[in-house]
Amino acid sequence: YNREDNLSYIRGTGKSDKEGFYTAALWLHGCHPKTLACNLDSLSNFGYLKDFPEILYRILKGFEIRRIQKSEWMQRKNGVHKPSGGRGRAPFSVETSRFSYRGRGMGRGKGRGGRNKKPAATRELRIANAERRNQAEKAKASLDRKMEKISMGKKAFTRYSHDPDYRFLHERVSDLFANYLRRDLEFLTSGETNKISLAAKWCPSLDSSFDKATLLCESIAKKVFPRESFPEYDGVEEAHYAYRVRDRLRKEVLVPLRKNLQLPEVYMGARDWGSLPYNRVASVAMKSYKEIFLNHDAERFQKYLDDAKSGKTKLAAGAVLPHEIIGELDGGDGGQVAELQWKRMVDDLKKKGSLTNCIAISDVSGSMAGTPMEVSVALGLLVSELSEEPWRGKLITFSENPELQSVEGDDLRSKTEFVRTIRWGMNTDFQKVFDLILRVAVEGRLKAEEMIKRVFAFSDMEFDQASVSSHGWETDYQAIARKYREKGYGDVVPEIVFWNLRDSRSTPVLGNQKGVALVSGFSKNLIKMFLDNDGEIDPMKIMEAVISGAEYSKLVVID
Repeated sequence: YNREDNLSYIRGTGKSDKEGFYTAALWLHGCHPKTLACNLDSLSNFGYLKDFPEILYRILKGFEIRRIQKSEWMQRKNGVHKPSGGRGRAPFSVETSRFSYRGRGMGRGKGRGGRNKKPAATRELRIANAERRNQAEKAKASLDRKMEKISMGKKAFTRYSHDPDYRFLHERVSDLFANYLRRDLEFLTSGETNKISLAAKWCPSLDSSFDKATLLCESIAKKVFPRESFPEYDGVEEAHYAYRVRDRLRKEVLVPLRKNLQLPEVYMGARDWGSLPYNRVASVAMKSYKEIFLNHDAERFQKYLDDAKSGKTKLAAGAVLPHEIIGELDGGDGGQVAELQWKRMVDDLKKKGSLTNCIAISDVSGSMAGTPMEVSVALGLLVSELSEEPWRGKLITFSENPELQSVEGDDLRSKTEFVRTIRWGMNTDFQKVFDLILRVAVEGRLKAEEMIKRVFAFSDMEFDQASVSSHGWETDYQAIARKYREKGYGDVVPEIVFWNLRDSRSTPVLGNQKGVALVSGFSKNLIKMFLDNDGEIDPMKIMEAVISGAEYSKLVVID
């Protein structure tokens, strides 16, 4: 590969693999820092502006910081607390607990019958003591936060002062946001609000974790309100100047622009539920906030959902992945948002060019527990709904004796429950899968153009492990091709897209094996990628086709 292609691969293919991008971006910063910094404007056209504060944050806090934070959050959620000295404390301690366990046959206090029980304190004294403890804890927590903020600020300033590569990237990120925000203010003033970008949405809020850790808001504010352009800052000391422009960034830039963007967080923060425009809520925000909307604005939000069901309005689904949608079926809204987002996603993919004549093999075996199971069910169901007749609404079981199953159910919930309970085995026989497809085609007297073009196999296994055959794929494929030729379908032998849903470093299928391609990850954009690739599946050609777009030509290698 040449260096420009490698830079394109780092940007990615719309695979919703943000962690992969962050890993590659941090590598690029370490090895080619100017290339990363000088391509920010082009990179922003592929993804989110929020990627860049995140990169700065991870450079300062360490690449593993998000994994560590998630682990700590899970511990707190599950009631596992840090030892003394860490943040937070156990809900009960020897000194503060007001209750003791009383099992069968146990009395109150120290011994049976409550002997030697200490006299209870008066209610007023208990309340006063509890209030003093609460105040002391609040004061300590406030002091801890202030010290942590000072510590993060010092770390960011030290890194900025002593690391020229980091300083260059920091300046380019703040330049990018400042340029967008200045331009957006001009659009707001001129009334061209449809041209306003999402820079105000993704710009760190003042005193947010991003701001405290990177000091990015101060850098952006100084570029939006530079001293040389505002005479009122002449002679003002640096610290006061920084304070004033930060405040102006919030009041004069972020607040009006975010209000114009009609971001739900603006209305939620102001508790202005009656004005919240639900039709402007992005898909990820809708997934996150739907239960809050129901709690605070049930009547209006339910009417919006009813209008979406009847087609009077639309509900966003673009940034939510299929498995994320079905994961919300048990939400507090009864799965209404999930049902609507699924319908919107299917409709949008059909408009792009549906997966005509494709079918899925969904592995729902015990080893798939967790995310792989959700992805296998979701993508299998998605492929079945995008396929054309006679394959629409059908999938093939992952079994030594595969069967063609019609998906049962009237709604998304019942369909996913059905897919989870279909028969499964420890592996599957791909020869029998092809035999099954051929038998349906022959019995239905299908034309060549109606034959299955692609078989998507969703599993957590390697390709060679998933097959019961001992002959190897090349031998199997020759036998399959012979059978199809004998029945008049020699030119339309289906291809296998083997979709490995587990994180694996091995290479189960070589890139040049005929009729088969390996895919990893789980994004609907990857499915669309295969639609445009006529004939033979060649992983290298697919990759080259993806990065051949005009937007990739803007990326340049600097160092």
